[in-house]
Amino acid sequence: MTHPLRLMAVHAHPDDESSKGAATTAKYVAEGIEVMVVTCTGGERGDVLHSLAEDDVAALGLAEVRRREMALAAQILGVRHAWLGFEDSGYPEGDPLPPLPEGCFAALPLDEVVGPLVALIREFRPQVVTTYDEHGGYPHPDHVRCHEVTMAAIDAAADPVAFPNAGEEPWQVQKVYYNQQFSKARVHALHNALVAAEIESPYDDWIKGMERLPDDSHRITTRIPAADWFELRDQALLAHRTQIDPEGLWFRVSPELQRSIWPTEDFELARSLVPSSIPEDDLFAGLRTP
Repeated sequence: MTHPLRLMAVHAHPDDESSKGAATTAKYVAEGIEVMVVTCTGGERGDVLHSLAEDDVAALGLAEVRRREMALAAQILGVRHAWLGFEDSGYPEGDPLPPLPEGCFAALPLDEVVGPLVALIREFRPQVVTTYDEHGGYPHPDHVRCHEVTMAAIDAAADPVAFPNAGEEPWQVQKVYYNQQFSKARVHALHNALVAAEIESPYDDWIKGMERLPDDSHRITTRIPAADWFELRDQALLAHRTQIDPEGLWFRVSPELQRSIWPTEDFELARSLVPSSIPEDDLFAGLRTP
């Protein structure tokens, strides 16, 4: 039996799905491929980064506002959405770092947080899963835990002995990708294009922070031509009013400039059970029937 192609994108917080790979998910939705976004936490400990949302947060609470924002973003992108239901761990700061809040996503034992994702994988049956690399994309504890949970759940979902009460029959994911949309090469390319056009670049501080990091361009194996969906990605980002300033960093570079300089969203093929020829331009390479 041939199963329809499906993509699952696992993220730590509401808004991550719109800032990391959203144009790619929208592209596949437009092709008729079903996409499910999974959000591990409710983002309850996030900051309110835009004043336009403060009244809503005061009236409804941050958790409820972020649920509504996520529902709107999912509608814009045309994806199915599921919550794992864990509590945001917050971003610890200080020296030494404070302990994580009791009962939060990153503080719970791994075995306690894997089961719900196993059940979703077995129910949705995706051939391809995207998530973060072992560093989480950046060192937020929920992002690192998202990586750990996703990889463990993919293994367990295929094991008929593991999590016997987690839903459907076992399911083997065929390909796993890490989001690599914020590579040094991309940030530098956009920065240099802005400077050449005599447009103020919002990337100065970002580049300074990246200087100590090694070049990561070798990690990119798969570049998805998703420029036609950049505007839809931006609409989904703007749905997250608590997190996104319409005048902020995300929108300083026009979609036209982005299309001309870096028209792809980039991924790292982390696992594949089908023959893969690198570089790729399709997350479903090797999986499509002729």
